[in-house]
Amino acid sequence: MPEQTFAAAPVPGTDGTPLSAEDAKLVTLARSARARVGAVEGASVRDQDGRTYAAATVVLPSLALTALQLAVAQAVASGATRLEAAAVVTEASALDGSGHAAVRDLAADAPIHVAGTNGSLLGTVL
Repeated sequence: MPEQTFAAAPVPGTDGTPLSAEDAKLVTLARSARARVGAVEGASVRDQDGRTYAAATVVLPSLALTALQLAVAQAVASGATRLEAAAVVTEASALDGSGHAAVRDLAADAPIHVAGTNGSLLGTVL
């Protein structure tokens, strides 16, 4: 199967509005997933039933997944058909295109919150 590439999505700045408690939980889960294994990124998603899935970046000789791709894959493998929201904790200034595309496969309008490694919100991709 040919490898697909997706352009990175720019992360707009925040307008100062705090995240809801549910979305703040996503950032906390993403930070924890990243810290647990010392990964480049951590991510989490919330499905249509309110279930959450957290993941970290995977880089193996035979497999590479962004944290967001893996979180979406876990949700789908558990029966999710739609996502309500997602969060990524990263050092990057842009949301990776592959993770962005994975979320959009299940939700055209789910917000993707991008936070720094300290948990501060950098912006939200809509």
